[in-house]
Amino acid sequence: MKPSHIVVLVIVLVVVFGASKLPDVAKYFGQSLKVLRKEMREFHDEDSAPAAKPSGSSAQEGQVPAGEKKPLEGSGPSSDAGRA
Repeated sequence: MKPSHIVVLVIVLVVVFGASKLPDVAKYFGQSLKVLRKEMREFHDEDSAPAAKPSGSSAQEGQVPAGEKKPLEGSGPSSDAGRA
């Protein structure tokens, strides 16, 4: 970006927001950039970290741990139980 582009951008910002609002706009922009960088860093850390297995549970999805009963299909309240 050329210096002339920056000058034009500053002039447009002053016209649009007014000189009194520019510090607030810059503050909000800086805070947003800080949050964006933090989220990008966390996202990158999640990708690089190995997938952790749940501790103490080796049951696969769909299996019921020993000692627990799995509800049978159709054993719940039926839709015509309240009819008379």
